[in-house]
Amino acid sequence: MKSFRVALLANLKKNAPHIEGVPEDMWADLDSEKTVNALVEAIRDGGHTCEFLEGNITLFDTVRKFKPDICFNICEGHYGDAREAQVPAILEMLRIPYTGSRVLTLALALDKSMTKRILCWHELPTPAFQSFERADEPLNDDMVFPLFCKPSREGTGMGVTGKSILHNEAELREQVAYVLNRYKQPALVEKYIAGRQVTVGLVGNLEGPVARRLPENEESPRIQAGLRFFPPMEVDLKPFEHTDVVYSNRLKVALADQLTYLCPAPIDEDMVDELNWLAAAVFRVTGAHDVSRVDFRLDAFDNWKPYILE
Repeated sequence: MKSFRVALLANLKKNAPHIEGVPEDMWADLDSEKTVNALVEAIRDGGHTCEFLEGNITLFDTVRKFKPDICFNICEGHYGDAREAQVPAILEMLRIPYTGSRVLTLALALDKSMTKRILCWHELPTPAFQSFERADEPLNDDMVFPLFCKPSREGTGMGVTGKSILHNEAELREQVAYVLNRYKQPALVEKYIAGRQVTVGLVGNLEGPVARRLPENEESPRIQAGLRFFPPMEVDLKPFEHTDVVYSNRLKVALADQLTYLCPAPIDEDMVDELNWLAAAVFRVTGAHDVSRVDFRLDAFDNWKPYILE
């Protein structure tokens, strides 16, 4: 087996910029040394040379000095509404191969509202939504309480608490204002789907060439050809339903080691097939590469109908 020279690219929490006035969870997406070291050792155990490089402005020089055959990229980025796409853009300029999705897909997927517009255009099931640039914008007619509010360009449950579930106009205005003021970005408000949250992970690549659209024949094998699906995973939130109510940033970060992960999730084979088909459809229409994860809500009031969250 050929041995590769691999650069592990990531953003460590300890290397995050120090900026006054930013939210406490500003760098929640960034990785720990434990995670990065585990990945480096796993790649070395596979018989490859591997070194960690911080994915900041120094990368333009350090990656050229290291001269990798390929980069294993898990960078989140620090600034901008397309920050996850910045390191891949540098690598493409330098013509250095890297793992994971490409520039356009990463820029799109970070913006939840833009991603949902793509899903809606392809008639894939996602909760009705509205983006708010101002706290006093009128609520669209199709937006019926209860609703759910979160920042439009964040991950790891940032800005998500029990208050994110909105039951009336007053709660809507308060939470939209909170997101706008704290995170300095549009607030995404969507129909709240009461029920279960399930995640589907997948690896591989669609057999190309691939257009970013669904084939007219929805039963066509090429919708999923080339992809490998992992068993669906569900987080057991029952122990925290009174303290956190939702899958919050606190649970995802501070209490992650106390959560129970159900994998495979207790769902029937027909539902697994449907979730896999939807995950492949999202992978296709967003132009994803190599690895992806799609989060779903299963509607407790509509026979567990799956809705794509992000």
